Amino acid sequence: MKAEVISIGTEILLGEITDLNAAYLASQLPLLGIDLHFISTVGDNRQRLIETLNHAWQRSDIIISTGGLGPTEDDITREAIADFFQEPISIDQSLVSQFKELFRHFNMDMPESNIKQASVIPSCQVIPNPRGTAPGWWVAKDKHVIIAMPGPPGEMQQMWSSVVAPRLQREFCDAVIFSSTLKTFSLSEAKLGEITKSFLLARNPTVGIYAKPDGIHLRIAAKAESLDEAKRLVKSTTDEIRPLVGDYIWGADSDTLEIIVADLFTGKKMSLSTMETDTGGILANTITNVPGSLQFFKCGIVINRADLGEEFGVDSSVISQYGPLSLEAVREMAASVRRKFNTSVGVGLAGVVGNDDPAHKLGTILIGIDDGKQNHAFQRIYPGTRLQIKQRAAIAALFELRKIMLKEIQCT
Repeated sequence: MKAEVISIGTEILLGEITDLNAAYLASQLPLLGIDLHFISTVGDNRQRLIETLNHAWQRSDIIISTGGLGPTEDDITREAIADFFQEPISIDQSLVSQFKELFRHFNMDMPESNIKQASVIPSCQVIPNPRGTAPGWWVAKDKHVIIAMPGPPGEMQQMWSSVVAPRLQREFCDAVIFSSTLKTFSLSEAKLGEITKSFLLARNPTVGIYAKPDGIHLRIAAKAESLDEAKRLVKSTTDEIRPLVGDYIWGADSDTLEIIVADLFTGKKMSLSTMETDTGGILANTITNVPGSLQFFKCGIVINRADLGEEFGVDSSVISQYGPLSLEAVREMAASVRRKFNTSVGVGLAGVVGNDDPAHKLGTILIGIDDGKQNHAFQRIYPGTRLQIKQRAAIAALFELRKIMLKEIQCT
């Protein structure tokens, strides 16, 4: 089966938003054994969308559109599909009733414009939207299918996973696809590609490399006649890859570093405190996003680099001698915050996240970790925007903290 994705919205063409939907669908369709051949982007113009649908119909079996299902005048996906099939539009009163009930639930009056979202044509089947008021459409004709889904990524992804993907699996796929993801950090995409080169050339299971905010991911996907066989193929390849990549692998599938670290601390009944400069407290924020983190996380100090000193338990002589952006400084930050709050481990984090620091290279990250027995320090350099550098700093600190905690567990 050949698929095509049509992303609808003038804001995408103008670069005002990033097209997350096309990227998501591009990652999901191969898992169903469906080949994605084209991705098109079209603005909020009915005639141009009809032309795009016509091109897609001629060259693809499955056409998936995202966007243009809202209540405003520039939301024209339904009208364009109706024109393409030359079918009349009517209002489904049962959908209108569902909308009104939803608005009553939130103690709001429903605007009249939302009635537009209850539009249907004779050949469409309505796809429920559990996260919004924009139902999708499933239109099957002449061995083709057009699937229209809403533009907000949260709504689209929920609709895809709960309804669309399972139906495509049932109706168009003659095999079971199973996938698993290995997550790595501190290894470049190119280097990981070199290590796993022979696997990247394999056809079943397939192995793909993807750059993510928390590192480089390896996705292993297998196709088989049964789920058990697909899982066996994935496990076999995963077991071969793990020794090659080694300690750079920190997790798999739905794992996050903050949850892994939280489990290690709570399991050992240990406590943690942090001190950060330049990062705006992103490490403490990431840790406390984990439910139950207050069981082990005692304190997070966020301070201006220029104010590091005795007031915060930091030895001023260290800062005077080596500077506030140094391995010695983050070592001292980690040790001092551990002592000050009597925790099992202290972490110091500093970095250059903006271009306003000519004395240091942009993206330089310094991490100190003190567990009362050893005082560790690490320096890394990460490219990216201000926010990306801060995020990578937090991930890097958690990655190193995880390794130290695992060694601590192995030694006890």
